[in-house]
Amino acid sequence: MCGIAGLFIKDRSLEPKLGELLTKMTATLCSRGPDSAGFAIYGSGKAAGKTKLVLAGPSKAYSLEPVMRELGLHLGPGADIHLLHTHAIVSLKAEDAGRVRSWVEAHAPEITIVSEGERLEIFKEVGYPTDVARDFGISGMSGTHGISHTRMATESAVTTNGSHPFSTGTDQCLVHNGSLSNHASLRRELRREGIPIRTENDTEVAAAYLTKQMRDGQSLGEALQSSLADLDGFFTFVVGTENGFGVLRDPIACKPAVMAETDQFVAFASEFKSLMCLPGIKNAKVWEPKPATVYFWEHQ
Repeated sequence: MCGIAGLFIKDRSLEPKLGELLTKMTATLCSRGPDSAGFAIYGSGKAAGKTKLVLAGPSKAYSLEPVMRELGLHLGPGADIHLLHTHAIVSLKAEDAGRVRSWVEAHAPEITIVSEGERLEIFKEVGYPTDVARDFGISGMSGTHGISHTRMATESAVTTNGSHPFSTGTDQCLVHNGSLSNHASLRRELRREGIPIRTENDTEVAAAYLTKQMRDGQSLGEALQSSLADLDGFFTFVVGTENGFGVLRDPIACKPAVMAETDQFVAFASEFKSLMCLPGIKNAKVWEPKPATVYFWEHQ
């Protein structure tokens, strides 16, 4: 079933409240996905030439601290490693990100790099969504846009890695409500083309598909349009990029979705009640996104 919430801030004065509002929106969707949850937060600022990698262990019981201590020794004083609940945020020069990936692959392959980018940070874990939000302190985070997901697992195990959002490209992420029928064949094809896919989750395949299309020269809007022909099944996608926020429903649009827009924000949710916490929602333009139609907003 699953639940999705997304918030794109247009009025910069609202950026400090991004995490607080997204947490409240997500709390109303716990019954749609009580086994795990995740949050993608796009921070307001970025340091020139720097990038952030968010790392997670295979389970909540896994201790990242000793492994991150070793990684820190390998990277040297130029890297900043911050532990947050079951995740670690590694900030360093963009050109050194490959050193992190290579070290993790060689010395701690059980660890997953859940996101990489100048502004994107993904935090996801097994557990009741409100608990996950509390444990990572999501309500205290600020930023320009964010996406959350509450999961009811149907096609893969309830694990940290199986939780949404998924990111297979820099500053890019995707969440999904629905089911893809051709994800197994697409997974094999994408892996042959060098796109890393670690789980059996069909949502990661969708994220990897968009990454591949964009690597081949398509814009995100074009990649989403192409997915209508190449991805079989029923789905609602909500995607994030460094500056943008997009929504796409399949041609049948059987999964629930509602959107709202004011001068301050654009919001998406699986249920209307998730929008009620937003400021000025009484005066918002509220609508159901049309089937097979790409919606996209971007900061200039």
